[in-house]
Amino acid sequence: MANTPEPYDALLLLSFGGPERPEDVRPFLENVTRGRGVPPERLDEVVQHYLHFGGVSPINALNRDLITRIDTEFAAAGITLPVYFGNRNWHPMIEDTVAAMRDDGVANALVFPTSAWGGYSGCRQYHEDIARARATVPDGPTLTKLRQFYDHPLFVGAVADALRVARAELPAEVRDTARVVFTAHSIPLSADRTGGPADGDGHLYSRQVAEAARLVAAAAGVADHDLVWQSRSGPPQVPWLEPDIVDHLDALHARGVTAVVVVPVGFVSDHLEVVWDLDTEAEQKADELGMAFVRAATAGADARFPQLVRALVEEVTVGREAERLGTEPLFGVGRNGTLCAVECCRPPARPSRPAR
Repeated sequence: MANTPEPYDALLLLSFGGPERPEDVRPFLENVTRGRGVPPERLDEVVQHYLHFGGVSPINALNRDLITRIDTEFAAAGITLPVYFGNRNWHPMIEDTVAAMRDDGVANALVFPTSAWGGYSGCRQYHEDIARARATVPDGPTLTKLRQFYDHPLFVGAVADALRVARAELPAEVRDTARVVFTAHSIPLSADRTGGPADGDGHLYSRQVAEAARLVAAAAGVADHDLVWQSRSGPPQVPWLEPDIVDHLDALHARGVTAVVVVPVGFVSDHLEVVWDLDTEAEQKADELGMAFVRAATAGADARFPQLVRALVEEVTVGREAERLGTEPLFGVGRNGTLCAVECCRPPARPSRPAR
């Protein structure tokens, strides 16, 4: 007898979260960095980044807009799943959302995390969020996390088109010689080494990001490109993925590069780490160096992104064939917080604190 897909009755969009009032900024950042040994002065610095934008992160509003567009996509396709919204670090917290889902009679839900990647922060921590919510909410719904999507044709196509549009915005005299620079969130080298199954080769996150950059560059007709990192937040003695975007601009300038197209392939939406680290710090550095600078849009704003969410849902609900362009390992699926593979993406060791 043919396997019949089990019924699902909701989708939970699970994201990082961000403050929506100035007084929430410090408590939010303390939630994000708890136990990570981030120096207080670094927190003070990041608080000012948020206050520069009125103490409001764009991420919650962007996710609410995405949910509206997913609802529209689902309705057009005859999909009747209501879409709920929960966060890891700030309201609406996942625990509260899962409790509301239970109270609404949801029994079996899919979970779409706003991360395309493997690794601890990009994947395993979302499993942990799900497990924590399930442990907190008695009789909560079954929660099945959807797979990673870094090489899905809809994702790659959206980023490639954003690259093309951005490059066209440069002055004509530098457009053809502009350097294309892909960027993603840096993580500690120790965390990258443990990315993927325990019996694998590690570095799943950085390998997936590198392959996504290659796929996007090829789709956009870019023969050569750079991959850099941004937004590190850990103590200075802990090595992270490098080079940093701002340092790389200095290096490009020293080589005589006069224009750059920055492509935030690692980010789904224009949240604060995009609008501050790229649109503010990196753009200011490029201006100081006399370099033309343009930043490509993130994939979440593209009309194909709700289509991507629908495609991932239909892989589970109706057995739609999984589409992918890459060859790096692909994981992400888990139920009620179970991991994709044995000891997958082990958490990074926390830095020891000096004796007092």
